[in-house]
Amino acid sequence: MKEATIYDIARHLGISAATVSRALNGHPGINAQTAEKVNKAALALGYQSNKFASSLRKQKSNTLGVIVPRLNSYVMSSILSGMERVANESGYNLIISQSLELERKEIENARTMFNSRVDALLISLAFDTETFDHITPFIKKKIPVVFFDRVLDHPSCTSVVIDNFKDGYEGTKHLIEQGCKKILHVTGSLQRNVYKDRLRGFEAAMREYHLDFSDENVIFTSFDNDAPQNVMEKISEMTTPPDGIFFTNDACAAGTCILLKKAGYSIPGDIAIVGFNNDPISKVVEPNLTTIHYPGIEMGEIAVQTIISHLEGNLNVNQGSTVVLRSELVVRDSSRRI
Repeated sequence: MKEATIYDIARHLGISAATVSRALNGHPGINAQTAEKVNKAALALGYQSNKFASSLRKQKSNTLGVIVPRLNSYVMSSILSGMERVANESGYNLIISQSLELERKEIENARTMFNSRVDALLISLAFDTETFDHITPFIKKKIPVVFFDRVLDHPSCTSVVIDNFKDGYEGTKHLIEQGCKKILHVTGSLQRNVYKDRLRGFEAAMREYHLDFSDENVIFTSFDNDAPQNVMEKISEMTTPPDGIFFTNDACAAGTCILLKKAGYSIPGDIAIVGFNNDPISKVVEPNLTTIHYPGIEMGEIAVQTIISHLEGNLNVNQGSTVVLRSELVVRDSSRRI
């Protein structure tokens, strides 16, 4: 397959190759509108900047690109730990970047990975990613892509996930079995499979046990530092406070637990709490958090093993398969009433 050049981009846009070159290199003399058009055309045509000598173009870089939403997440750091171990043992290096939960940043990172000629891409999607055009150049170039945790169903990509529906169901069922009847679900953007599927599991359990389910049962948050306070404000607005809360994030659960106790609530007597991920904070906050154990290290190991098996010709990840890892409910004192 012939590689796209700056001359192809120039012909496509009807501008000079010199203008294209300056735009791709961020020259201050190029206006923002032209630079954006050039970068979009480069992405669409599958252009890769010539960062290596042409004699090296067809050789493997032995480098895997990894894009995560945030590096300061316990789950992501666990996943990266697993990835790093397997990659190093197999003679591969990782280039790691974070999208900071922004689609714009994710697109930039993907372009950088593509231009760096990584052998493969592993990606967990940002909160607000809506377009997947930045993945298309990899697929066109037959560069394998594996999604993990927050994934996209794509016929040419493999995904590594947990059963988020099952975990949402089991966490909710546990609260119901502890006597909770008015249960809140605190979750993130439903654009992402993890939160959408956990909410589906929550709803399924509530309906199975004939408990009220409506929009009032669900609180959406970005899980930033202000999230616990935002949850408390929602609770204070309710005529009757909840007797159970299922958080899809341990840090938010722990922070809210502390605020609830300061407000005079007994945990789990007044409000039983379940978190998600089995972060270290779940064992530090009092009472210790009931949570869902997330196999982060294993996810990272499996994702990289899958990619390397493909690169070595032992597996085809371009068939849209899904690997589902085992996660489980860990019961502790924050929910244990019975």
